[in-house]
Amino acid sequence: MTESTAPHGEHRTTLLRRGEVHSPADPFATAMVVERGHIAWVGSEGAADAFADGVDEIVDLDGALVTPAFTDAHVHTTATGLALTGLDLSAAPTLADALRLVREHSAAHPGGQILIGHGWDAIRWPEGRHPTRVELDEASGGRPLYLTRIDVHSAVVTTALLDLVPGVTELAGYHPEAPLTAAAHHAVRAAAHAAVTPAQRDAAQRAALDRAASVGIGTVHECAGPDISDEDDFTALLALAASRPGPRVVGYWAERIADAKGARRIRELGAVGAAGDLFVDGSLGSHTACLHEPYADAAHTGSAHLDAAAVAVHVAACTEAGLQAGFHAIGDAALSTVVAGIRAAAETLGLARVRAARHRIEHAEMLTPETVAAFAELGLTASVQPAFDAAWGGDEGMYARRLGVERARTLNPYAALLRAGVPLAFGSDSPVTPLDPWGTVRAAAFHRTPEHRVSVRAAFTAHTRGGWRAVGRDDAGVLVPGAPADYALWQTGHLVVQAPDDRVARWSTDPRSGTPGLPDLSPGSELPVCLQTVVQGQTTWTNHL
Repeated sequence: MTESTAPHGEHRTTLLRRGEVHSPADPFATAMVVERGHIAWVGSEGAADAFADGVDEIVDLDGALVTPAFTDAHVHTTATGLALTGLDLSAAPTLADALRLVREHSAAHPGGQILIGHGWDAIRWPEGRHPTRVELDEASGGRPLYLTRIDVHSAVVTTALLDLVPGVTELAGYHPEAPLTAAAHHAVRAAAHAAVTPAQRDAAQRAALDRAASVGIGTVHECAGPDISDEDDFTALLALAASRPGPRVVGYWAERIADAKGARRIRELGAVGAAGDLFVDGSLGSHTACLHEPYADAAHTGSAHLDAAAVAVHVAACTEAGLQAGFHAIGDAALSTVVAGIRAAAETLGLARVRAARHRIEHAEMLTPETVAAFAELGLTASVQPAFDAAWGGDEGMYARRLGVERARTLNPYAALLRAGVPLAFGSDSPVTPLDPWGTVRAAAFHRTPEHRVSVRAAFTAHTRGGWRAVGRDDAGVLVPGAPADYALWQTGHLVVQAPDDRVARWSTDPRSGTPGLPDLSPGSELPVCLQTVVQGQTTWTNHL
């Protein structure tokens, strides 16, 4: 597949040919030249001959598809790696199976260290309930155990772990017979994560980055913060990423600031923004997303962590410091709070300055026409996770149980956001949902609520170029001359141009339109297989089929 005339190194010039190159520069491109970590040329097979004698390496694509590498705009890297290398309950079909996995994991890891697991989801289990503390005490052999729900906004724990956290029973969110939320959850999470050794953390981070590269992801946005991880974890990840050929890691630190001193501290950590999971509310699955009206299956409206005044202070401080701000907001009341706060900051600083900062909102699920319009007005990026809809949407899904069918059908309105001109950046929130970019694109194109569907092309753009735009880069995430050479090679079937439904103009799906094709992602079809991932011209992963 490869002919090489130079040693491996940063400044190799490579010609890729005899494939399908997904590029707006040439919708029929079959070849590409990479030089000094950037795309130098994209074009046809005939024109490629002129470059063959002047390059260090020729890659025969043998029909493979070349696309920009994906950007996952919302990842928790260490937690992802711990799930990959440790106790993952996301595939457990029953509560009994989950308890069996806990027993097996405890037996396989003898000693006194804290056990950490992730991924239980009682809604999917026939028993219809979470594991009790008594059950977990028995399954763990009396050891400290921390098990997060699939959304990571609540956790069940053993008595031994509670004993390690003095005063936890007095904290908000502590429930003797229910999963822990809010401050109580944060306290036990801190105790569990403090027990992870540097070696374990490094192995977990490497496993997560390797998995990302193996599915064609070239960049991840790490969403860290004091309520999620700790500074050592964050800085260690950034250092690890800098020592590898890829994937790139763009770090966000979710801590409120009020002045220039706070902004300097965020930058000193290596973060590009005081954003990510700066919590305005929680999650729908854990009944902690903040709603205007009560849950359909609980007599309350969730949890509010910030008010509009606090949002305004943070956004104003970030904007004045030239720093990106952002928040985690899922419920309609939380999103109303965010919009009110950012609008107040814009009234003080001027709308143009706030828009130029490209502040971002994570998840943004329960939007209304009014908040969609406000996102567009304020220049906000919606960092969203289409796999949430695939997992929990539909009239029989978790969202419908929590909200009722009518409210659930309003969630994740991607088409409305695009029509309003709101930039989208797709991610996974891994380990909440897996690192699976083509599955994410499919989930957006085949949304469980048809009116929210977008074209495969729009979804693909949100998962490639959208992630770069979310960090202020308009020159990347696309294979055109001058762009960073971040790309992936794929084994796939015929390329098509898929529209969400008949309302999309027919010219866009006609080959004569010159619209570059993408793999057929129809439900049930096989997703593309990643053959190689390249970041800044350097191979970061190869599939040895």
